[in-house]
Amino acid sequence: MTLSTEDIKARVEDLFPGIRKDLEDLVRIESVSADPERLSEVEKSAEKTRDLFAAEGFEVEIVRAFDGAPPAIVGEKKGPEGAPTVLLYAHHDVQPENDHADWDTPPFEPTEVGDRLYGRGAADDKAGIAAHIGAVRALGDDLPVTVRLFIEGEEEVASATLPELLGKYQDKLKADVIVIADSGNWDIGVPALTTSLRGLIRVDVELRTLGHAVHSGMWGGLAPDAIMALVRLLNTLWDEDGAPAVEGLVSGPAADVDYPEERLRAESGAIAGLQWVGKGSAVERMWTQPAITITGLDAPKVDGASNTLSPSARAKVTIRIAPGDSGENAVAALTQHLEKHVPWGAELTTKVVDTGEPIALDATGPAYDAARAAFTEAWDGTAPIDMGVGGSIPFIAEFLEAFPQASVLVTGVEDPDTRAHGANEGLHLAEFKKVVVAEALLLQKLGA
Repeated sequence: MTLSTEDIKARVEDLFPGIRKDLEDLVRIESVSADPERLSEVEKSAEKTRDLFAAEGFEVEIVRAFDGAPPAIVGEKKGPEGAPTVLLYAHHDVQPENDHADWDTPPFEPTEVGDRLYGRGAADDKAGIAAHIGAVRALGDDLPVTVRLFIEGEEEVASATLPELLGKYQDKLKADVIVIADSGNWDIGVPALTTSLRGLIRVDVELRTLGHAVHSGMWGGLAPDAIMALVRLLNTLWDEDGAPAVEGLVSGPAADVDYPEERLRAESGAIAGLQWVGKGSAVERMWTQPAITITGLDAPKVDGASNTLSPSARAKVTIRIAPGDSGENAVAALTQHLEKHVPWGAELTTKVVDTGEPIALDATGPAYDAARAAFTEAWDGTAPIDMGVGGSIPFIAEFLEAFPQASVLVTGVEDPDTRAHGANEGLHLAEFKKVVVAEALLLQKLGA
């Protein structure tokens, strides 16, 4: 039976207290995959996720790439004979909560304040799991497609075993359409489909100028210290206006989307009077141009520092690479730039920490038509925009490689004030309800 939009909205409304309870139960599990002390919590969240889908009629199991690897959930609920197959993706692991003092509410006790539910993973990405559960629950016996599941347990630690999992369980994951619930919407009341994401490279850069530390009074002014040399080298990474100065990195145009100045400042937390860096429109600088950031420094601390010349210093250079570029090209371009600009004969050492490929999706075809119609109906006539994301979801490239014939839809529950990965992560409850409605409508339209 085909349900009307109003029927689906009514079902989600009735089911929403239970969907929210399932989400809150997941948030209470401290599934921080980066913390070895909480690996048992990651196992617990996998078991809870398995049980939630089993209760909806899925044949579901916990799987691993190999013994000791992080747990993922694979499952299936069959639809009518000959119906399309849709793979639903989310992840059950979460980022560390870091200093509890930075949180206004307990990070692992879901707490409603105003129109939001706060807690680590309340949005990223346990709400993605809950949205999948809610959509299937709303359709019930009227499920018009075969739904397959892949709920990952290591997304927040770079999905190291994902290629092995996709290869090992390819027959159980193969689908006509893949729905990845790990992104966000444009604004409260304005849905979006994510159609491009930047990639990422991280490189540790070390300079050495001396065999050992020496007295700054005796040798200062003659021998360059390593911090001095590293600062000089790092400064060459940007032009005067702050745009990347590394030759060979790819840039491209972005969608013509209005991003008001006041919203940019509010969402970024920019201090009063701060000037933006780079060239081009705001969305080009955030979505389709490279960005270079120093995300870590190893050097003596200010407190207790002695009057010596540091023999070595190290920085982590992170580059967000634009769609159309590749990790291999970006690493080569950065390495060549650093070697060319090493000052004063210092000794340079570089180490590639990791890379992730950028993505530009073909946002056309029947699956995208169905998604746009579903989103427009769920948001009461507001059509979704095609949105770029400046961050990276490297595993999407793995899905595209493993399932080249599938249409990949990147959706999500986040909004500009979600604060994923930071303190006070929160989920806008009214928007979350619309996400559940939209996914149920999408499954129904795909089945048609």
